[in-house]
Amino acid sequence: MKKILIVEDDDTIHNLIKELLEKEHYITKNAYSGTEALSIIENEKIDLILLDLMLPGITGEEIIKKVNNSIPIIVISAKISSEDKVKVLVDGANDYITKPFDKKELLARIQVQFRINNNPNNDLKYKDMKLIKDNRSLKIENEEISLTRTEYTIMKELLLNPNKVITKTRLLDLISLDTENCDENSLKVHISNIRKKIRQVTQNEYIEAIWGIGFKIKE
Repeated sequence: MKKILIVEDDDTIHNLIKELLEKEHYITKNAYSGTEALSIIENEKIDLILLDLMLPGITGEEIIKKVNNSIPIIVISAKISSEDKVKVLVDGANDYITKPFDKKELLARIQVQFRINNNPNNDLKYKDMKLIKDNRSLKIENEEISLTRTEYTIMKELLLNPNKVITKTRLLDLISLDTENCDENSLKVHISNIRKKIRQVTQNEYIEAIWGIGFKIKE
């Protein structure tokens, strides 16, 4: 069974989440401060973290930086501004849900993270998209779109983190490691080419530009 760490200092919300997860047969660990959370993370194997940002002592933002992508994190916060969301997603959180939250939506987002992290090397699925590894193609609305190696690398990173902003620096590093040397102008061309290919199948937008930062899958 998956072990989920709940980091929340409000007893009512904490107990609500704990009860919800245990009904779904998840193992829960409980932290009411950032310091307590880091101690648990350092001493136990945790599969997912549900993290409030406004904590006594060490903040949720500091925990995200210390975890550094080693464990998937879903932020659950009363902070609702787009600036707050973008910042923690760029810093390393995998998803962000605002309070008050819908119980079914929270469970669905947890399932998405486990699905992504359990199958990082297989075909990736998100909503009506499927990235096919064998022939480097993207399937949308039952139509297959052929991708170049670089385009495949970009879409793989976006779909591995569907609710996260992927920085231009991160994409450039991945492209350079996997395919070719690439600069920011070349990255924009690759993104533009992917969008053009998608528009041949559907008018829906699938890639969202976060100005000055990077790109993410459009919700």
